[in-house]
Amino acid sequence: MVASETYAEFLREQLAPLDRITLRRMFGKTGVFCGGVMLGMVTENTLYFRVDEENRATFREAEAFPPLNYAKKGQTIDLAFWRVPERLFDEPDELIAWGQAALAAAHRVAAKRPAPKQQRASRQSKRS
Repeated sequence: MVASETYAEFLREQLAPLDRITLRRMFGKTGVFCGGVMLGMVTENTLYFRVDEENRATFREAEAFPPLNYAKKGQTIDLAFWRVPERLFDEPDELIAWGQAALAAAHRVAAKRPAPKQQRASRQSKRS
C-alpha cells in the first residue's frame, strides 16, 4: 500500500532539514528520495529507513520490528529498510539524525551501482 497524500506531506515536512524530499510509487509501496537517492520506503503509512553495515548501530532500536519485506514464491524476502520507531516523530532532531544515516547508506548503495551508460554497455556485450 502506498503512502496517503496526508502522510506523504507529513514526511516531506518532517524530513525537510535533509533537503528536498520526493516520494514515488514503487512496487506497491512508496519510495522516499532525497537528492536522487532512495533513503526510505513507506508502506501502510509506516516509514522505513535504509540500513547497511555502516549505519546498523544507529538503527539498533529498530531491530525490534521486522524489516520491510515481500513474499516471493512462498518465501519472505527481507529488504534493507528498517521501521522507524513512532517516538522519533516527537523527537525531530533524532529523526533527522536517523534520516542522515539512512541518506548516507543510500549514497553508498548508489555509489556501488554502475552508471546508466555502463549498464547498457554491459547488457549489450552480454547479448553479443
